[in-house]
Amino acid sequence: MWLKSLTTANSVAIVVLVFAVVAVFYHYADSPTMSGDELPSSIYDFTIKDIRGNDVSLSEYKGKVLLIVNVASQCGLTNSNYKELNVLYEKYKNQGLEILAFPCNQFGGQEPGSNEDIQEVACTRFKAEFPIFDKVEVNGKNSTPLYKFLKSQKGGYFGDGIKWNFTKFLVDKNGKVVERYAPTTSPLKIEKDIQNLLQAS
Repeated sequence: MWLKSLTTANSVAIVVLVFAVVAVFYHYADSPTMSGDELPSSIYDFTIKDIRGNDVSLSEYKGKVLLIVNVASQCGLTNSNYKELNVLYEKYKNQGLEILAFPCNQFGGQEPGSNEDIQEVACTRFKAEFPIFDKVEVNGKNSTPLYKFLKSQKGGYFGDGIKWNFTKFLVDKNGKVVERYAPTTSPLKIEKDIQNLLQAS
């Protein structure tokens, strides 16, 4: 019965507290491997694997605006995010936008499939045309180096750890991480920021 007596404010406070605890955990889990000496100086220094296992150098994206997103196939945010990411990609891909999607199963086990399963869901069910990469971990000791770098450049509220699926990083044409957006920030709300970076010389 006490649950029914919680006010909206109390409910929000509990949610914030939970996120804070998770964030602190991931912050300390990442800390031993976050030495600046070990991190590349630019996003273009990274080579990553695509969903088929092929090596891809991020230097291939020099001069483009990048939106980097950790995705999941079974999240409550999946439908809306894929739909809006598709809208952005279709609208701006010929102007220099590239969306890089990184499947991750660390949040609620919502990306459990193989790379082949993920590709089928992303490209067939959600009609994604932007690049999908190898499934990665974005938090903890096994966090992929790219995400260690992204988090070191733009921390989040309550610590640097990624909080949930569909956290978004915006990277300018020079490879600088300029903004980080929460999972609940819809892609279309980022459109103006993308436009500004595309128009920048």
